Amino acid sequence: MGILAVTGLVVKLVLLVLLYFSVVSWAIIFYKFLQVHRANRESVRFLEFFWKTKRFDAINEQLDRFSHSPLTVLFSEAFSELKKLMEKGIQKEDPDVISTELGGIDNIARALRRATTSEITRLEKYLTFLATTGSTAPFIGLFGTVWGIMTAFKGIGETGTASLAVVAPGIAEALIATAIGLVAAIPAVMGYNHFQNKIRVLIAEMDSFSTEYLNIVQRTFAKK
Repeated sequence: MGILAVTGLVVKLVLLVLLYFSVVSWAIIFYKFLQVHRANRESVRFLEFFWKTKRFDAINEQLDRFSHSPLTVLFSEAFSELKKLMEKGIQKEDPDVISTELGGIDNIARALRRATTSEITRLEKYLTFLATTGSTAPFIGLFGTVWGIMTAFKGIGETGTASLAVVAPGIAEALIATAIGLVAAIPAVMGYNHFQNKIRVLIAEMDSFSTEYLNIVQRTFAKK
């Protein structure tokens, strides 16, 4: 703390910027940990419930139990579209099927794609900040270090001596910026890679669920 007290204005500003990046990054890491891991856990539970129940109307009534799973959003959007198509079938005195002439399967597929895109965007929200922190924080810290070393050499020129007692404090002050830059960047990079991996698993689950949902609709409801 004594070294920080004697740092120059530019180095202090650099350290404040790095502190901001670090604090926000940790806040995002904690938030995304809760969001992504809860989404993974509830998606597993929802899939078990989905295959066990099989009746769409019964599943739709229980979606609140899995509110953090992206699969429930996909199901809800697709089921809403299916109900609209069933209502059209009722109007045509054919309530138990949906006609491909009405673009029924395509409409449901589009609803699933829209929901998937929306959920991917939601899950990836704020990850860009982690990537930015991981890539820029070391360079910001390096800038602070270079500036501090320049200041140290300027002091050497003014005093006319290059003894260790004169040089060491300035160099130590300068290296703090690089150290803080790494402290901010390393957790951000690790968090970003971890969450990207978890989100890729969820995306694969959403794609698989969409395919299975469409297959069930085609087998159960669709007609030529």
